[in-house]
Amino acid sequence: MPEHQEIEEVVQFEEKARRKDKKCSARGREDGMGNLRVTKEGVRLEGVSEFLLPLYVKEIQSRRCQRFEVRSTDGERVLFSADEEEISIGTEKLRVTGNEGVVFSHSVETSHVRAEPFQDLKLESPTRTLTLEAPRGVEVNAGVGDFTASCRKDLLLQSSEGEIFLDANTIRLGNIPLGSAVDPLEGAPAGTTYTKQTVYELCACANGKLYLSPAEKGSTCQTTSNFCLWS
Repeated sequence: MPEHQEIEEVVQFEEKARRKDKKCSARGREDGMGNLRVTKEGVRLEGVSEFLLPLYVKEIQSRRCQRFEVRSTDGERVLFSADEEEISIGTEKLRVTGNEGVVFSHSVETSHVRAEPFQDLKLESPTRTLTLEAPRGVEVNAGVGDFTASCRKDLLLQSSEGEIFLDANTIRLGNIPLGSAVDPLEGAPAGTTYTKQTVYELCACANGKLYLSPAEKGSTCQTTSNFCLWS
């Protein structure tokens, strides 16, 4: 076999080998594929990557001192970003689907909190205090339903400079005790009867506690004020 023919076959063999190695490198590597690397700590992804299907992981970490970002499909809007200082969510809605809701260890600042349609919204602090603060006011509005505030001990409504204004067609105060007084039938002539009391006067003690007194032409709060001595 001529010498130049042997050299040509060797060159062709080496070229085929290089092509094969390049093809295998494009398909995958021992430690990963493309920007994806498999390490002892887990999977490492270099640079910008796009996922066409959902990604399920236990933990995601960015490079040290670098911001981690998740962008929209067009890459123009930051949907989620996190660094050592803060976490920012740029979506129009943040939905929490867990049965136990979401737990915040410290303060939360937001312009809008609402529940899903036809679902109740509940703000709860099981063992501590729940505080809503705003320098220009806090508004609680129930457009088509009731607003309920309940507590185990005292419910305090306090205004340091202004007034507490209750505006409604009907204002009901339930379970108000009846003021104590001398029995009106005591010492009355035999056969004396009184009509059943249906209208009462609302009275207040010096400490602010309320009680009811039978309504007459004049005020009867003074005659039934024994309630204040025992309250």
